[in-house]
Amino acid sequence: MNPQFYWGAATASYQVEGGIENNDWSEAARQGKVPPAGRATDHYNRFEEDFSLARQLGHNAHRFSIEWSRIEPEEGVFDESAVSHYATVLDSLRAHGLEPFVTLWHFTLPLWFSRQGGFEHPQASEKFARYCEYVLKNLGSKATYWITINEPMVYASIGYRVGSWPPFQKNLLKFERVTKALVQAHKLAYERIKIIVPTAQIGIAKNNIHFTPGWHPLALFMRWFWNHRFLRSISGHQDFIGLNYYFHHQFGFRQQLPKSDMGWEIYPAGLYHVLMELKRYRKPVYILENGIADTADTQRAQFITDHIEQVNRAQRDGLEVKGYFYWSLLDNFEWAYGFKPRFGLVAINYSTLERTVRPSALVYQKLIQSSGILK
Repeated sequence: MNPQFYWGAATASYQVEGGIENNDWSEAARQGKVPPAGRATDHYNRFEEDFSLARQLGHNAHRFSIEWSRIEPEEGVFDESAVSHYATVLDSLRAHGLEPFVTLWHFTLPLWFSRQGGFEHPQASEKFARYCEYVLKNLGSKATYWITINEPMVYASIGYRVGSWPPFQKNLLKFERVTKALVQAHKLAYERIKIIVPTAQIGIAKNNIHFTPGWHPLALFMRWFWNHRFLRSISGHQDFIGLNYYFHHQFGFRQQLPKSDMGWEIYPAGLYHVLMELKRYRKPVYILENGIADTADTQRAQFITDHIEQVNRAQRDGLEVKGYFYWSLLDNFEWAYGFKPRFGLVAINYSTLERTVRPSALVYQKLIQSSGILK
């Protein structure tokens, strides 16, 4: 791996910042539909401490998200103090030697937008692009890498097909409509951002799944439907591909595999396969999320080591992989699961908010120091 490779970890605003009470998730929590996030890890006030830890652990980059409901608390009304806060966050990242990777939208909608129907609204893409445009006009000089949308297929599927996330619907027609709206939202935001900051590098964070066996008809269909349909739709509007990898799905015969605290199968080789599927797009690839819920911290070190070996393997086979971000820097609010799952390199005591570096974070540090190969 060359010196330009970015090593880091990721966070998302609602999952770590705390004090966010005007989006669809906070409203759902008040209605008892999902757990409350409350003060979370108080990262909004403690980001300097957290970035210092990331730097001490050898990271040279960090992915975080801007909270739309802070920036635009009412439609067309933009909060300059919120913009100023994120400007300070970006300056802090630079001061700590961490390259910012900025996510503009990570699942949570401002209340005013969700009450209009969110991405079901006929002008949803325009409203989203307007928000992105405002952020880039104010913060575009402070970062190079911008992620418009995090996991669009996950958002549409769990919110509109499974129905366990806001807006809690089970409607396949709406699932399709929202998926298409997210395509248009990304494209329009891409075009607007390029006008403001032509040098900005723009992509999405796409959750892709390894489906096996490869010949199985359902695996063939799901690779197209889940992994590639969205990426093909935006192929002319992305400068890089951001990959989130967590899942391996087997059809037919099932190999017994170790599992995380979430019950998710651990299959590092799947990362290699989903990476190589991206070669067709001829774009640089950044792994923007890859992580494990492991409260005891008994599996995380090997998990990171094994997955980074698959990154090395993909590079040897000609794929331009330029970054790896572990999910997550901190224990965090894990959506409908609340605070029980522990993904962090840094453990959080939610009573005292004390940060404690886990032993696995030091293994990751050694991997970074040796360019991804433990000697």
